[in-house]
Amino acid sequence: MHRTKTEAVLAEAEAAHADDPERAELIRRARRFKASWIDLGEALTALKRSGRYRDWGYETFDAYAKAELHLRQETVDKLTGSYSFLQRRAPSVLARDAIRDRIPSYQAVDFLRRAEASDEAPRDAVDAIRRKVLEEAAPAASIAREFRDVVFPIDAGERRSKELAGLKNVAKRLHELLAQTRAVPRKLAQEVGGSLERLLDAIGDQEAA
Repeated sequence: MHRTKTEAVLAEAEAAHADDPERAELIRRARRFKASWIDLGEALTALKRSGRYRDWGYETFDAYAKAELHLRQETVDKLTGSYSFLQRRAPSVLARDAIRDRIPSYQAVDFLRRAEASDEAPRDAVDAIRRKVLEEAAPAASIAREFRDVVFPIDAGERRSKELAGLKNVAKRLHELLAQTRAVPRKLAQEVGGSLERLLDAIGDQEAA
């Protein structure tokens, strides 16, 4: 089976620290991360509490996770937060057999965790999210599409600013590509480029308003 560069580095690190079972086990769980996030979440949560990473030469927990496990802080926060949430709110999920039972992704559990912590989220929506995440193991992307605006609403001004920023980025990129491309007739590229310039001017006026 083909291994990525990161997987190869982790395999070497696991072998190098074979004399320290706890350290080697954490690296092994990081290698298995995609298949079994709960194992890694459990080990990371325990390590964060114990502070053993200091014995391995790291000043902070985040520095250890980034340097040795090749995990971003955002990912680590979601893993530990999701695992701790399941411990408190749905311990039966942790007892499931990953081979026979459906395990919710850590991203989906994190969405549920944040929804339950929100004072503004409608309780019926939170209940529906809980059912979809814990019972149905629905994908995080589908849950976010269905419930994000309901449980994490943004005001009209913020939505408008985000939409303008998105349009601006796309228009600027397309304008740059049209200035360089030979894939379409030059006259057409210039016509569309002119329209994009007018669009960008209008966006600038809206941002300044």
